[in-house]
Amino acid sequence: MRGRQQRLDPRALILALIAAAIAAFALVYIGTKNAPESTARGGGAIGGPFALADQNGRAVSDADFRGSLMLVYFGYSFCPDVCPLALTTMGSAIDKLGDKGRDVVPIFITVDPERDTVPKLKEYAARFHPRLVALTGTPDSIAAAAKAYRVYSAKHEEPGSPYSMDHSSVIYLMGRDGKYLAHFDQSMSADAMAAEIGKIL
Repeated sequence: MRGRQQRLDPRALILALIAAAIAAFALVYIGTKNAPESTARGGGAIGGPFALADQNGRAVSDADFRGSLMLVYFGYSFCPDVCPLALTTMGSAIDKLGDKGRDVVPIFITVDPERDTVPKLKEYAARFHPRLVALTGTPDSIAAAAKAYRVYSAKHEEPGSPYSMDHSSVIYLMGRDGKYLAHFDQSMSADAMAAEIGKIL
């Protein structure tokens, strides 16, 4: 004898689906809340090792800055406006921090190693802040650093004009252990940036 077929109650089915959806949302939410800020925002870590040369020709790696906060900006010295504004803001924010500002290292990494040689960066860095570290390197080493920081850059050429570089314009704040803490938009004022950094110092 066959068993009697049971009918599904539509209301019970709807309630079961809602309960499953809530459970799935809770798992995603808890996982995101417990993830490091860098992974929660973008699905992967920002920052990483680099091996470059500073404006004095000295070999420099990310490990040289352990124990200090780093303000890291990628750009190029031939940039007409965005890069100078970002570097000026970085320097002003550090100065506004007073004595605490000594624990913050401003770092400029070129995305244009073809033109941004060591002598060129020495001249360029002197325009902004006395402690600005300007870094260059081989195309491969620059590409590796940019990739680690998720920085986009591309050469833009027009007939009859020197090429320019399209690039991301983000100022990264890295911790004393070299790990990502926050990032700032180029439009942020020096006062606002100093206030945010001061909360961490």
